[in-house]
Amino acid sequence: MEHNLAVGLDIGTTKIVAMIGRENEYGKLEILGIGKSKSLGVHRGVVNNITQTTQSIQQAIHEAETAADIKIDEVTVGIAGQHIRSLQHSDYITRPNSDQVIDDEDIDRLINQVHKLVMLPGEEIIHVLPQEYKVDGQGEIVEPIGMYGGRLEANFHVVVGQVSSIRNIGRCVQSAGLDLEGITLEPLASANAVLSQEEKEAGVALIDIGGGTTDLAIFRDGIIRHTAVIPFGGNVITEDIKEGCSIIEKQAELLKIKFGSAWPGENKDNEIVSIPGLRGREPKEITLKNLSKIIHARVVEIVEQVYVEIKNYGHEEQKKNLIAGIVLTGGGSQLKHLKQLVEYITGMDTRIGYPNEHLAGDSDEDVTSPLYATAVGLVLDGLKRQERKKAEQQQIEEEVVKDEEEEKPTIEIKEAPVKERRSFLDKLTERVKDFLDNAE
Repeated sequence: MEHNLAVGLDIGTTKIVAMIGRENEYGKLEILGIGKSKSLGVHRGVVNNITQTTQSIQQAIHEAETAADIKIDEVTVGIAGQHIRSLQHSDYITRPNSDQVIDDEDIDRLINQVHKLVMLPGEEIIHVLPQEYKVDGQGEIVEPIGMYGGRLEANFHVVVGQVSSIRNIGRCVQSAGLDLEGITLEPLASANAVLSQEEKEAGVALIDIGGGTTDLAIFRDGIIRHTAVIPFGGNVITEDIKEGCSIIEKQAELLKIKFGSAWPGENKDNEIVSIPGLRGREPKEITLKNLSKIIHARVVEIVEQVYVEIKNYGHEEQKKNLIAGIVLTGGGSQLKHLKQLVEYITGMDTRIGYPNEHLAGDSDEDVTSPLYATAVGLVLDGLKRQERKKAEQQQIEEEVVKDEEEEKPTIEIKEAPVKERRSFLDKLTERVKDFLDNAE
């Protein structure tokens, strides 16, 4: 696959999306092809049938390849699902040489310390996100590198997930004949695609309502402060309609999309939809008022759970106030009057987030739908990874050229100083890769 191309693979509960994108000359993202297939074998964001998921992935990839006329071999995958949880943790290191300034190695040492946290069986740390540092007790330091000090401490936001679930995703990708280029946390991917830098600075909560899960990511001062995955989304609404109106799932889904509303007050009593009966049975008549009552009840429950998480983060404290309010994205955010309901429940400003923050201006209407927020975010992440790799590669080559000019016989290859600290997700990707290679 040529350089400066990236492929995002969003393995969701309802649909699997493969998206091919590249950076155009203006540094914006240009989408070359999209493939999507019905997701079979995923429940609440967790793979529970490898064969079916693999087939769905292949179908989506094939469609994207055909659309873009490009062969895909590497993908960036998102992880979410009900097994993701996060915790706050603070840790410190004592530096032996406080007369030297703090450098990357000190920070790596501190972060590796966090890695020794004892987890529940089967859990693994996916993400360690430093919030702020303290040097010798002086707080609120955003970047400690270059400062003097003997004791370096930090607060961390630690995201934890189940190893087996992550490996299963890797397994599906591998069985579909693809390489894993990277793994990213889905709430972070969606946030990249939808939020502006100003919003992240001011303080914002991104709520991504998917089919099986609802993801939350909270930013403040440009740093991610809190993440959570709530184990239900749009599918439970469809389920409720199906049960409440005694109709089949396909009809329930259509009803929800076409006539559904999160706000029951505005439907008149006499608005009725007639649904064809199965196999010669009488058609069913359903009032829109009842339909929106069913939807309303479930949506309120989802929004209230998310609001509990926002309160857990502490947005009522002045320093943690989310000035930019809430941004809704994901397929579930397209429900009529959802924005009003969320504002009503939380009292926070709300907007619907379209993933057009980094997209090229002439992008298809289709791509800018909230449905594709995660996929767009994964493509962006893939492109970023490639740039990092390129930069590392260049450094190594420069070192080698330098050595050749000095005409000394050199055998050692110097470790290139990495510009950006490798995130745990990169290390996690490598571990999953190693595991898959050795598991055969």
